[in-house]
Amino acid sequence: MADWSTIASFATAAGTLVLAGATFSAVRSSNRSARIAEEGLLSNIRPLLVPSLTSDPPQKVMWMDNHRVELGGGRAVVEHQDGVVYLAIGVRNVGAGIALLHGWRPHTSRVGPDVPVADADGIRTLTIDLYVPSGDAGYFEGAIRDLDDPIRADLLATVAGHQPFTIDLLYGDQQGRQRTMSRFTVLPAEDGGWYCRAVQHRNPDGPDPR
Repeated sequence: MADWSTIASFATAAGTLVLAGATFSAVRSSNRSARIAEEGLLSNIRPLLVPSLTSDPPQKVMWMDNHRVELGGGRAVVEHQDGVVYLAIGVRNVGAGIALLHGWRPHTSRVGPDVPVADADGIRTLTIDLYVPSGDAGYFEGAIRDLDDPIRADLLATVAGHQPFTIDLLYGDQQGRQRTMSRFTVLPAEDGGWYCRAVQHRNPDGPDPR
């Protein structure tokens, strides 16, 4: 004779197991959907910097010591005055979110792909917040003031010889997340000035820098 209480217990256990499986599947699906939604949201605030256009209006750049320059679209500025090396690059944000610049790293040559872009070591922190709106132009500014700075002499020699050099820019979205390292090569122009171009863009925080 069948033990209906045992059968009922097994049926209840089976139903519970099926329900648990369905719940687990639903949670996984929900988590996956949440990740996709989060990626979509982050994509809507991710910045990406490239050189500004020659048609962009000039930018008025001023350093903390009141040194000033006018920076044309697509151009870079390198000046040595009173022992200070002033550097500026015109940039344009082609990403969807505001770009907040964090810092920079100079190289005294045209750096190739063998030198990692995504390595954030050696970044020089900016003393002011520089923002570049989405779809608009802005600028980076930096300065080398320490006479004992290890890169100063080589950079001055590079600039005096009107040779190309490289600047890595570290920036993120307006919340300071989604950091990107973009490499810009500063090149001599025929008129004696400088212009720049973007070389690579990398993610310094992800498992795959690309």
